[in-house]
Amino acid sequence: MIRKSILLLSLLMTAGLANVNAQYKKQLNHNTKKTIKMETAKTAIEKLLFNYQDALNASDVNKVLPLYTTDGVFMPQGGPSAIGQEQLKGAYEYVFKNLQLSIRFQIDEIVIVNEDYAFARTISRGTQLIHATGVKGEEENRELFVLQRANGEWKISRYIFNKMK
Repeated sequence: MIRKSILLLSLLMTAGLANVNAQYKKQLNHNTKKTIKMETAKTAIEKLLFNYQDALNASDVNKVLPLYTTDGVFMPQGGPSAIGQEQLKGAYEYVFKNLQLSIRFQIDEIVIVNEDYAFARTISRGTQLIHATGVKGEEENRELFVLQRANGEWKISRYIFNKMK
């Protein structure tokens, strides 16, 4: 009787351990896939931010607009918010008409909130040339980007910046 009880207990423990092992492997596989998804998202967001940097440096409205969601919002320091593609176009045309940027982004943080939303903090440093005066000066800003996946691509949903000095 004791032998049968020990045998039964051994079988139950073995089955239980096998189940725990299977659950552990499943969780590990899930975590690995989640990590890969997050790394893929971060890489795509970095690419988006550097494409935005390049569009600013090129003063190219046609390169800026596709980087925003259709209802994207640009909130420049000292200016009105531009909401939606039409207002974004007007805002960036105004900016590029008045100045030429030559900046580089430093990405301080990218946080993936979920599969469709993330935010990023950056610092941009470089120069700006004011077309009206010909004066060239240093440019340094802190930026906050709210990012959204739209049609499978990361886009700028909201963007705000302010001067550091």
